[in-house]
Amino acid sequence: MFAAESHTGRHHIAIVAMACLCVLLGGPSCAAGAESLFIAGATYREPGVSGPGWSWTDAGHLELDGYAGDAIGAGGDLVVTLVGQNSVTESHAPDADITLCGMEVWGNLTLRGTGTLTATGSQCGIHVSQALVVDGCTVDARADGADITDEAVAGVIAGDMAVRGGGRVAAVGTAPAAGARAYGVYLQGAGAGVGSAGCTLSVDASWLDATGTDGGVACTSGSLVHARFVTPAGGAFGAGGVVDASGAMALHVVIEPEDTTAPAGETDDAGEPAGGAGPAVERPGAGSATDPVLKPATAPTKTTTTTETTATRTTAPAPSRAKTASAATVTLPRTADSNWIAASLALLLLGTALVFVNVVIAVLGRPKRKGD
Repeated sequence: MFAAESHTGRHHIAIVAMACLCVLLGGPSCAAGAESLFIAGATYREPGVSGPGWSWTDAGHLELDGYAGDAIGAGGDLVVTLVGQNSVTESHAPDADITLCGMEVWGNLTLRGTGTLTATGSQCGIHVSQALVVDGCTVDARADGADITDEAVAGVIAGDMAVRGGGRVAAVGTAPAAGARAYGVYLQGAGAGVGSAGCTLSVDASWLDATGTDGGVACTSGSLVHARFVTPAGGAFGAGGVVDASGAMALHVVIEPEDTTAPAGETDDAGEPAGGAGPAVERPGAGSATDPVLKPATAPTKTTTTTETTATRTTAPAPSRAKTASAATVTLPRTADSNWIAASLALLLLGTALVFVNVVIAVLGRPKRKGD
């Protein structure tokens, strides 16, 4: 009887231990996703809300379906599914908890779906503190540099960037003010600054067209999978960004799938022929002769699976409109914390060991019956 009661007690202890383990392991999952969402001039702290053209279904997912309005900001990782044509414009509300961008995410951002997104702002069209992934959708990000001095201006500012699944990105940055430097795509290695290790651009069987007053693509390294440089001729990743055959920073960078054939009347080096069709993304305002053109493919593209970088959350305060940065670096006040990963792994191993020990004790401590 004592043995049976002891076995039952050990069984209960094991169940409690496993329950605690599941709660602890579930902690990061429950906390994953954005903690807050700024959209259409309002801030929301809990998902399950929606408005014209948008729906925040859960902490990690936002759907845009024909949204056209104020800037969007999120404090944490976010996946945005695009349906139809969507556009976001820098917020001019005096108390807006967002900087001078059309879309700003403090974490990882994935843009996916069959729709399009046009994002415009003074300092950047899209700002992501960690990794930006454009998966299969079409994105047009533009920054006009209005009232920006002594800071970096870019269509896209992010830690790292990946374009995959046949995605199409056009990014333009201009800097009319003295002291500002403008790029199409400006990658800064999750806030470490241009020139740091880990600042990478990945293009996998997709399109990227980036133009900037000081450089098309600013980053330290990159990889092209089933893709190639069309512009500049002899393009390569240099110490500070994409350079031409002479080693000079390329002001216009075009990357296309390697099996793409240019339509009749177009060449690999030029954009749009005289009288040709406009770009795939509808542009805000009047375009210029230097605007990037996303040329349609006439041959199917090959798509490979790309591992998506996972960044961790931070405890720094929410972003404000006052963004401090030098001409070469956009400062990101938030940092990463990866303790949950190590803790979860350790707890998983501990729980497995507890189950194994409990089974062994149960077998050895089981009272013998007649005939055993």
